[in-house]
Amino acid sequence: MHIHILGICGTFMGGLAVIARQAGHTVTGCDENVYPPMSTQLEQQGIRLTEGWDPHQTELCPDLYVIGNVVSRGNRLMEAILDRGLPYVSGPQWLAETLLRNRWVLAVAGTHGKTTTASMLAWILEDAGLRPGFLIGGVPMNFGLSARITDSHFFVIEADEYDTAFFDKRSKFVHYRPRTAVLNNLEFDHADIFPDLGAIETQFHHLVRTVPGNGLIVANGAEASLDRVMERGCWTPVERFGAAGGWQAGPPDAAGAFDVILRGEPVGRVQWDLLGEHNRLNAIAAIAAARHAGVPVATGIEALGRFRNVRRRMELRGTVRDIAVYDDFAHHPTAIATTVGGLRHRVGGARILAVLEPRSNTMKLGVMKAQLPGSLQDADRVYCYAGGLGWDAAEALAPLGDRAETFTDLAALVEAVAKEARPGDHILVMSNGGFGGVHGKLLERLAKG
Repeated sequence: MHIHILGICGTFMGGLAVIARQAGHTVTGCDENVYPPMSTQLEQQGIRLTEGWDPHQTELCPDLYVIGNVVSRGNRLMEAILDRGLPYVSGPQWLAETLLRNRWVLAVAGTHGKTTTASMLAWILEDAGLRPGFLIGGVPMNFGLSARITDSHFFVIEADEYDTAFFDKRSKFVHYRPRTAVLNNLEFDHADIFPDLGAIETQFHHLVRTVPGNGLIVANGAEASLDRVMERGCWTPVERFGAAGGWQAGPPDAAGAFDVILRGEPVGRVQWDLLGEHNRLNAIAAIAAARHAGVPVATGIEALGRFRNVRRRMELRGTVRDIAVYDDFAHHPTAIATTVGGLRHRVGGARILAVLEPRSNTMKLGVMKAQLPGSLQDADRVYCYAGGLGWDAAEALAPLGDRAETFTDLAALVEAVAKEARPGDHILVMSNGGFGGVHGKLLERLAKG
């Protein structure tokens, strides 16, 4: 079958393209915002990309158009598809009906940590010899690609609560029908489609309703929002993590290693150097989910000692003149605070220069702008790129005083950061987009002295 994917460079649709190609389908696609790592991954897989939404793409004559949620009515190509009565389907529905049927799906949902937890879970299953398929909204460095299909019975998927398509406003994850579901956490986000937290809780309960009675829900026991979701009705065994009586992570030692505790008793020790309590919680959730799939706890713990994290999750992009430049996907205030705090724990009193692009739809709307100063308190200097915002970033960051500067010109931002940076500093870049290749520009400018 030849499928043509609209919105192919999104993390989900790009991963879908990869596994569709691996499954033997002919895959082409189009998008208007093409940037690494997804564009690079697609090119490496031999998938032909078209820039933009030209209606002449219908001349490719695919058997089916698979539509990403970036596409809306008024899109020129989509209008041509509708006018001509050509066959189309959403990405999540195509995936569920074509590739997930009859598989043991392990789905990881939550406002934060989905990509990292799903990557940990896929790696544990891989290390245990189960060769899972997976589709993850990032590139786990243990695998080098964000998605694959195998002949394994197991499939790990990052389960996003964002809507499915312009013609299906349910959350993507209701299509996946997992046997094992991880509910990492739940905060308000996606203000462009959800009016409040209660609306997101309703979608999470829709997910809970799809998990079978012989399945398992692994849920964060410290989240009142998830408690409310469960109180609406649950027909599946639940294991809690992050709270007394369930799975817990002990305090880390200086190197980052920590004990895994189950019902008050240590059951093993994870030896790694990942930062932050959030990653320890991600780890115990992954261990619990893998156990449900038959992986012994000790095997899961040992596997995490070889886990290499995900690209764009505190990824060191380079060091110049003893100045380190990191790339991180953080874009929600909670994630920003967690990321900056984790780096602070590692570097101690060294200076952190935070470079932020508030790019997500929620941040562009300004819904969480009041939370930004608090999320950046652990940074010594803050540089915010305010291009395309509908609110005053300088005003929002005013509580940080002269520690914060805002820019609408990316070159000026790079110059300001480079002039301020000195040996021993850590430059932390945070964005959920390509950010104009700012990481490479910073490294290049720093090399000039």
